[in-house]
Amino acid sequence: MHKERYIGIMSGTSLDGVDVVLCEIDASACILITSLEYPLSLELKSDILMMIEGKSTLEQVGLLDHRLGVLFARAVDALLTRDNIDAASIRAIGLHGQTLWHAPQNGVTMQLGDPNILTSQTGIPVVSDFRRKDVALGGQGAPFAPAFHEFIFGSINASICVVNIGGMANITVLAETLMGYDTGCGNVFLDMWIAEHQGSAYDKEGEWAKTGSVDERLLNAMLSDSYFKASYPKSTGREKFNKVWLDDMLSRRGSGVCSMVLEQDVQRTLLELTALSISNEVLRFNTDVLILCGGGAKNCFLVERLKALMPNIEVRIADNADELEAMTFAWLAYKRIHKEKVNLKDVTGARENAILGAIYE
Repeated sequence: MHKERYIGIMSGTSLDGVDVVLCEIDASACILITSLEYPLSLELKSDILMMIEGKSTLEQVGLLDHRLGVLFARAVDALLTRDNIDAASIRAIGLHGQTLWHAPQNGVTMQLGDPNILTSQTGIPVVSDFRRKDVALGGQGAPFAPAFHEFIFGSINASICVVNIGGMANITVLAETLMGYDTGCGNVFLDMWIAEHQGSAYDKEGEWAKTGSVDERLLNAMLSDSYFKASYPKSTGREKFNKVWLDDMLSRRGSGVCSMVLEQDVQRTLLELTALSISNEVLRFNTDVLILCGGGAKNCFLVERLKALMPNIEVRIADNADELEAMTFAWLAYKRIHKEKVNLKDVTGARENAILGAIYE
């Protein structure tokens, strides 16, 4: 079968921008052709966070759905224009959408960004709403990356784990039975804390965290959260790991302690939380190689800590580490267009593998 061209769009829990990729895909390969990171305005990011963290009206939800649809259309147009790509050459767009709420235990997962706007403004068919079918089948509806990781890394002759570190972090275990789940918070608290106290969007290479010391009392309080002890399948997001959660942990740490924790010590402790919550899960499995992807793979200090916590495991950074999440949804669009089921039931706990996504033309 000849290769077809698909676009993938991902706007994750880190809210650091919209990743757009163009891939050539067939039954045996998904090749990245080009990519673009489209900015997310501070106003839109603030509105998304306010909606996640507080109450909203139906009008506000509808307006945000529309605004995100327009944003995704502009992001695709920017890629097509910059690289002089003919929209008619694209088979379909795979759109994840912006997650606003994820509570599969209640049968709910909500991603916004109207695909009707995207297909109307680009003239390209759109595949979206991937997660709710899995939830309807009793699954977590997340993470979806393990199925794609199996597709692109499955031929490597080694015992492999893949960890994607975005706002949240998820693990893929490439074994006889595919496994995967969210390990917990990835960059979400690191970005949140430095934005509040340093005015930066993220801690470049972990340099600020490096200036602090681990506060063991705070770290132990955070690691005692029930999510880290829960068995898989499991998934999470900002509805769990958010500012309310962090403030609660900081208040617990302060109980009976006279001295105040320094801001850089909190950043250092949050980085250690991410490193430990990942390494604790990787070490459950007989792993030779850990492949890192996502924005967190660029945090040199975080990678350094992961290597120190797992000295007997080879840690690699994936090719196209930043683009793999968006590539996942280009590939899922390919699977939907070809009416192929996605191997996820052992990851999410769904009753069966299913054809995922709805097509908008």
